[in-house]
Formats: sequence, C-alpha cells, structure tokens
Amino acid sequence: MYRYPKYSFYNMNDIKPAGWLRDILIAQAKGLSGNLDKVWPDVRDSGWIGGNREGWERVPCWLDGFIPLSHLLGDKAMIDRTDRYIDTIISNQKPDGWICPCGDAERASYDIWAAFLICKVLALYGGSKGLDAAEKALRNLKEHIKDNPLKAWGKFRWFECLIPIYRVYESTREEWLLDLAKELQSQGASYDWLLTDPKFKEPNKEWNFEGHIVNLAMMLKSSALASQTTGDDDMGFAEKAYSFLMEYHGAIPAHFNGDEVLAGNSPTRGAELCSIVEAMYSYEVLFSVTGDTAWLDRLEDAAFNSLPAAMSPDMWTHQYDQMANQMACVAFKNGSHFTTNSPDAHIYGLEPNYGCCTANMGQGWPKLALTSFMKYDGGILSAVPVPATLDTEINGVKVNISLETGYPFKKSLKYTVKTEKPVAFELGIRIPASAEYAVIDGSLAVPGGIYTLSRLWEGEIAVNVVFDFDFELEAMPKDMYVLRYGPLFYSFPVEYEKFMHEYEKDGVIRKFPYCDYELYPKSKWNYAFASDIFESEEHDIPPLPFSDETPPVTVKATMREINWENDERFENLCAAAPNDRTPVGKPEEKVLIPYGCTMLRMTIMPLIS
Repeated sequence: MYRYPKYSFYNMNDIKPAGWLRDILIAQAKGLSGNLDKVWPDVRDSGWIGGNREGWERVPCWLDGFIPLSHLLGDKAMIDRTDRYIDTIISNQKPDGWICPCGDAERASYDIWAAFLICKVLALYGGSKGLDAAEKALRNLKEHIKDNPLKAWGKFRWFECLIPIYRVYESTREEWLLDLAKELQSQGASYDWLLTDPKFKEPNKEWNFEGHIVNLAMMLKSSALASQTTGDDDMGFAEKAYSFLMEYHGAIPAHFNGDEVLAGNSPTRGAELCSIVEAMYSYEVLFSVTGDTAWLDRLEDAAFNSLPAAMSPDMWTHQYDQMANQMACVAFKNGSHFTTNSPDAHIYGLEPNYGCCTANMGQGWPKLALTSFMKYDGGILSAVPVPATLDTEINGVKVNISLETGYPFKKSLKYTVKTEKPVAFELGIRIPASAEYAVIDGSLAVPGGIYTLSRLWEGEIAVNVVFDFDFELEAMPKDMYVLRYGPLFYSFPVEYEKFMHEYEKDGVIRKFPYCDYELYPKSKWNYAFASDIFESEEHDIPPLPFSDETPPVTVKATMREINWENDERFENLCAAAPNDRTPVGKPEEKVLIPYGCTMLRMTIMPLIS
C-alpha cells in the first residue's frame, strides 16, 4: 500500500522565480555553485564523467542543486551542461543497472549512499531518460543489498532513497519498489536513540554517525517518508526530534549546532552549512507528507536567516561552520575551537574544512523556489510567499498565478490569477506564523494557517495580502536573547577588514573570486540590549538582498557596551557568554541588520537595564 503525500511539488519547469528571488538565483548561477564544473576538480574531473577525481557524492550533490537552478532560470547553456553530465552518467550505467563509478570488484566496499543520491538526482531530472535510469539502478540496488547490507553513510541515510523510489513508483506502480523501501528501512539505522540516550543532550566529544549534524538534519523526514508505505505515524517523531535538537543544541537562529557533530547551545560553536540545506529539504518534504504548516515556518526561518548567513553576498565563498556570535572569521592558531573540524572551518572560502558543503550548498535556494507553489486535490497552495509565477492546468484550463512581493523584507503580497476560461479551484494562501496578523482582501486571516479562496476564477483577478510583524526578544540559554521581527532575526553587525588568500592545496587552486578570506574585526562588538523598544525602517531591495552593505530592512535599538571578554583560549573568539554584564558606557542608538545580511555579527546578547 502506498499513501500519497498531502501536497505535491510542481515540475521545475512550471515555476519561474521573480523579483529578489530571481536575483538570488542569478547570483548563485554566476557564483560558485554555478561554476563548479569549470573550476573545481572534484566536479570538473569527477569519476562520474570518466575523470580521476572524487567519484562518490560530490557530483550528485552538485547536480541536486544545479539541475533545478538551470531550469528555474530557463538558461539554455546551463541546461545543456546538466544534460551532458546526466547523459554521461547514464551512458556509463552497467547493463545490470549498477550506476556508480567503480570497478565490479569494488562494488562490495563502495558506500551505497552515492547510489541513493544519484537516483534522487535522476528522479528530479525526470522524463523517461531520468526515470528509466533510476528504475534500473533501483532494481540493481534491490539485489545488491541482499549480499551487501547497508553500512556507514548508506545505513544512516537509507530514507533518502525513498524519495526516488516513490517517484518511480508513482510512474510505474510496480510493487517491488515498495518492497525495496521496506527492506531499506529494515537494514537502515533507526534514530530512536536520539530521544532516549542522555549522551545526545550534551556536545559530542568525538566524531560519530549517530550525532552527525547532517545525518540528523536529513533524519527529520525519515519517519514521515517511511509512513507512506507503512501507514504509521507520519509526523510525531519528526516533531519530537526537532524539539530535542533545538532544546539541547539550538543556538543559530532557528537551527541547531553541529561542528560536525552535535555541539550544544553555545552561540560560538556553529553549524555546518550542509546541515542547513538538508534541514530545509527535510522541512519541505515534511510539509508535503504531513500538511503541517509548522514545517514551512521552520523552512522560512532557515532560508531567510541561516542559509544566506553562511555565504558571501556574491555566493563565490561560503563557511563550513557559521556562528551566531561571530566577531571574527580568522583561522584559530592554537588548535581548533570546533569538535572535529579544522581551525579554518569558519572562514569564507572555496572549501573550508571539507568540500561536501561546496558541492551541496547549491540546493538551498532552488528547492525553496520549487516550494513556492504546491498542488493538492482541488487546488493550488502558495506555500512559501516568495516572488514567483506558476503556469499550470486545472481540468484542462490554463492557469497562471503570479506573486509580487518583497517578503520577508516587506509586509504585503499581491497575487494575480489569470485563467484561459472560467474554472473553479481553491487557492490556498499560507499565512506565516511569524506574522502578528494578516488581512486578505479585507478579511482577517489567522497566522500559522492556510486561508483558502474557493471560487470560480475567470479572466484576471487580483488578491491582496497585508501582514504586520511585532518585535520579540526570544530567550536563549545563559539569560541571553535574540531579536526577532517577523520572519527575520537581527544582529549587531561588526565592521571588518578582509584579507584574501590565494594558494593551491592538494591540486585545488584557490584564486579570486573563489579564494579564501579571513575577516578581522574593526569595530567594537561587546554590546548588550539596553531596551526592549525597537524601531524598524524599510529600504529598497537591492540585487543582492542579503548584503551587509545594503540591507533591505534595518532596526534601531538602544545598546550599551559591557565587559564581554574574549574566549580564554582563542584571541579571535568571544566568550560564549559575558561573565560581567556591568555597563561600561552610556546608552547608544545602534542599527541592527538581518542576520542573513551579516558577515561578522553579534546575535545572542544579554538584556540589561
């Protein structure tokens, strides 16, 4: 038995981003993710296309973001590049369906996680070409795991393979695919220990699969995906697991710490970029399966805050680990502040610490765009209110819906619905829980829910939505706070001096614009909130909206200097919390900017009288 999700994704050719979202995707196409096949050996010369570099997860991870990016932008040259990779990978597929780039004698030792990932990419690519190749690879996988049970990464990420399995099943209705789904669950690791073993409440002291932050970000959707074949609870485990992670390891706004394993709730420990994009995808899938809009609120929190904060505005460089309180990005000199990551994991660069994020970070924005509109029986849902246009058909009638908005920086939405001829359907508009209130064409709508317009649509009809937000100082550990205003968190920006490093290491060249940067602070950072009264000011949205130079919205706050010392061991790191909160200066009016716009920042701070 197969249970369809409550909401489904549209084809990547049905949605076209607009406004600031299109600008973001264009910047990504011009930046690192859009050029890895030209500049990075692990993609350019990968074993997947006959080269001598990495032949495991990096090309599939890159394609997972580059394929939807190219189609969302309708860029023929980019689409041709994706086609060349897909065509080469499929042409190298063995007659028995084995698709990964290794010799026959190496199959038993090859970590099958890469097969899950390339099947997911082929299903995303779609069409008969992609689905046929995925089906052959899944048939081979069904036989392969009889003699080679899941191990290592494959064992802890088994549920990722359910995504292509279900996509192929919806096309073929072949029952062996559901049997494969059940066998993967039987061989795969369960994550029940997360909620029962007290050691996971503490920062991990050594590397492990169980507490690996990316595994855990992926894991959130495991039970919901499995429920589509088992019929079991589809949302209870995910909610408990998310609450656990945020309670014991939450520090970055709306995300959990992991460097690269669970790292507690210190605002200076940081979170791996891979965990942010994988958490976003988990939230998208969780909403699709369960229909619980809380997952879309969490998706917005990650997409509008944690995701852009980990990248430079031009998207040519990124951090492996981002910190909520990041007063410097300078490689540590006395060992590493992080659990298992290198001393330079938090600098901006081509592949700080490790290249997995270099390959994987590109899926974040394109998949958010693919979640802008979703479909369900009888209707269309505006799931994430970002500027985009949907072209689809309902009962054979062409329907076009466009959304003009500056959200999350602005407070209004304008939908324009055009139909070829009269047609009845529901238009659902999700109201973010971060709104104080919302008005849709003069009627109040409840934040955190879906407002449904069920009518006969004819010609061109406009629907207008207006939000308002409220300021909130959210409590954090050690009697500290973070400022939230609607969907955005705000930080005190720290001025910096940037030092560029161009060099070659292990055959990988770093040169402008894909080189490494260290950021040294040039201004004071040791501040505390001195009032709970704030004032917002909106500005024009620039082509690069998440930039510390031209933030689209700012907040005036009253702040005071305090004796916030440096970390005892590392000069370019602030203490996790100040020991002395006595003011050392008069109240000052300071300007805070969105967390996602910052490079150096202080985000989690005390509130003093």
